[in-house]
This record gives sequence, structure tokens and C-alpha cells, in this order.
Amino acid sequence: MTILLLFILYAVGLSVALARCGYRSGVARASDAALPSPTRILIVGATGGTGRQLVTQALERGFWVTALVRNPSKLQLEHQRLTVVQGNVLDAGSVDVAMRGQEAVFSALGHQRFFYPTRIQSLGTKIILHAMEAHGVRRFICMSSLGIGDSVGRLGLMYTFFVIPLILPFYFWDKTRQERVIAASNADWTIVRPGALKNGGRRGDVKHGARVGSFIWTVRVSRANVANFMIDQLAASAYLRMAVSVA
Repeated sequence: MTILLLFILYAVGLSVALARCGYRSGVARASDAALPSPTRILIVGATGGTGRQLVTQALERGFWVTALVRNPSKLQLEHQRLTVVQGNVLDAGSVDVAMRGQEAVFSALGHQRFFYPTRIQSLGTKIILHAMEAHGVRRFICMSSLGIGDSVGRLGLMYTFFVIPLILPFYFWDKTRQERVIAASNADWTIVRPGALKNGGRRGDVKHGARVGSFIWTVRVSRANVANFMIDQLAASAYLRMAVSVA
């Protein structure tokens, strides 16, 4: 009983820390400013599930796409408007090369190093933003997750009291750093916080906004729908310099 109580206190404490240290959308205001429509985009994290969807859907919509990947063979996609740059998001040189000529950047950056502290997402994002500034690229759309900042708890009880505290505490803690790095930048950014990701096609409109999610049930969304929503934000200003939840 004591161990259970201590674990609950730990899970609650972690949730409080993620809420306080993640970006809080309520600080910002939605903008109605007109944004330029880019034609050339860079996608970081292109070999992950959502990243592949971003590449595929962006090509379907007629964009010229550059994918920064560590292992090009994992992308398994060829297209006349697709350029694959081999590199590492933690290597400023390769990010700089990939950034040349771009007009917008998507990040679906992630990893599976769950059980020890890392700064892959926050440091990689800092390098991306630095390269964007150097090349005059303004628009940045980054995938984060429900369960951070003012969306804490909205992944449901299983994630709040089991998955995040037991499996993903270091992963989510680095995501709070990543969000703060983005919020402190001069870019025209949007943070997209999806629910638990699943496979599946695009099926109608997704729910989006500051209050999306559930404090009880696990909320899920397909990677295809997340990618579609992220691409929709390219020229939209409703969530400019805000974090938006999607499920």
C-alpha cells in the first residue's frame, strides 16, 4: 500500500512538473495575420510513422520536399520532387545543408531511447531553429504530444498514471524543454500536440483546440490525420505561436 501511494505521489508530481515546465498555450493569442504559402519544405524525422505521412502527403499536395534522415534506405520513397539529405539533427552542418532554399520546416522528431535522459528533441530543435534563422526561414510546425503544459492529463488515466511515469518520463521531460525552446524563438511556429498515435488513414476532420483530450480515457489519433493537420497549418494563422491539441 505504501509503495502504491508513493508511486501515485510520484505520478502526480511528474504531471505537475510537466504542466509547469511545458509551454502554456493560454499565454499566446491567436493571430489573423496572413502567412505566405510555401512551396519548398524541409521535413525532419521523415522516417518515423508521422514523418513518412508528412512526406507522402506533402508530395501529393504538390510541395517540393527535402527529407533530412540518418538512414535514407528507411524512407523507401522516390519522387521527382523529393530530395533526401543524409544527416543527423544533432549535426549542425547537415541541418544547415538541408535548410538551404527552404521556405518552411516540419519536425516529427522522435526516438526510442526512453529509459535514460536525453536531449535529442530539445537540442535538435535548437539546431533546427538556429539554421532557420541563418537562412531566413520563418515557418516552423513541430509535433509534440498531449500531456505537456496545459494539456497535462488529457491523454487519459492510463498515460497519466502508468505510461508516462513508468516508460516515458525522460522522453516527456525533454519534450517540455523542446517546447520552451520553440516558444522562445523568433520563428512563426505552431506546436501540434496529438493524442496517442496509431496507424490508419485520413478519416474526416480531427478535433483540435486547447481543450481536446480526456482526463479519463486514452485519446488516439492516426498519424495520417496528424500529418494532414500539420500541413494544413502551413498557410493558416489560427494557431500561430500557439500549441494546439489534436485528437
